[in-house]
Amino acid sequence: MFGRPESNELNFPREWLLRWPSAQPGGPETLVLEDIPEPIAGPGQVRVAVRACGINFPDLLIIQDLYQYKPPRPFSPGSELAGVVDAVGEGVEHLRVGERVLLSPARGGMAEKAVGPAGNCWKIPDAMPFDAAAALLMTYGTSQHALKDRAQLRAKETLVVLGAAGGVGLAAVELGKAMGARVVAAASSPEKLALARDHGADEAVQYPAGPLDKAQARAFTDQLKSACGAEGAQVVYDGVGGDYTEAALRAIGWQGRYLVVGFTAGIPKLPLNLPLLKSCQIIGVFWGEFAARYPAQHASNVAALMALYLDGRIKPAVTERFPLVRGAEAIARLGARQARGKIVVTIDT
Repeated sequence: MFGRPESNELNFPREWLLRWPSAQPGGPETLVLEDIPEPIAGPGQVRVAVRACGINFPDLLIIQDLYQYKPPRPFSPGSELAGVVDAVGEGVEHLRVGERVLLSPARGGMAEKAVGPAGNCWKIPDAMPFDAAAALLMTYGTSQHALKDRAQLRAKETLVVLGAAGGVGLAAVELGKAMGARVVAAASSPEKLALARDHGADEAVQYPAGPLDKAQARAFTDQLKSACGAEGAQVVYDGVGGDYTEAALRAIGWQGRYLVVGFTAGIPKLPLNLPLLKSCQIIGVFWGEFAARYPAQHASNVAALMALYLDGRIKPAVTERFPLVRGAEAIARLGARQARGKIVVTIDT
């Protein structure tokens, strides 16, 4: 049972706010809803009245101390949010109270109000709903950086996307199509593959859920080779890891590019004779660090994503919404690997 009020009535005084803090390492069951004073926007910061918070796999890892970044406790999960500017700190000139924005990367987004760097705050179009905005930047930003900056995906190339029905996977499918690639979606169920096809995938390959034995891994490789054709995949986008990585790498083409994005199935081990035989590249993708190191290039990428959204070429697939009082359940849902598309926690006013 997750820690939350015994009834649906929120009886906290309204000068206090709600958040889900992580006070000790553990799963979503360790989160307990609490009331806190209103945070203050310091110099260079902005405070946002949160309307929606996107849930991502790092939220599950970070509360377990399994992520590369370990913030001091207590902290609230939630690294991308959308809402209305509620206050601006000293030195912030490009934002005004009342403007609709998304904030990412952020900290403490699973709360009624959150404070973050003004440089990570982006104005959103009036036509963009808050839940779509909260589902945009981490997934599409990661996949855009992977395909555009790291792999330099070209039109007519074949792109394989593992975990194609998840948040970053669906974003990779849509962006791959927008870049003119032929997209092969791989996922663990017919329902997930149908969602990937709805978002533009040209081919679909189903792999077994759970660890793969040698026969299953070989069969997955053969399915990918068949779907990709004689030249193999020019780019593989891997947000899954585990046993799926080696099987997918065996289907890559000559001088292909293999994108290491995430490890929802565990961190894989690879026989390094495969990159030699394929003359391929294994390329790491760390979007958060890229955004921090190259803010001008990141800003250009965000502007391009907004243009693609307004043109209707990308559309975040928000498939489940949880109210704030059920925020821990949203993270648990993601951890069970049952999610399709993007899960969002919503905050009503």
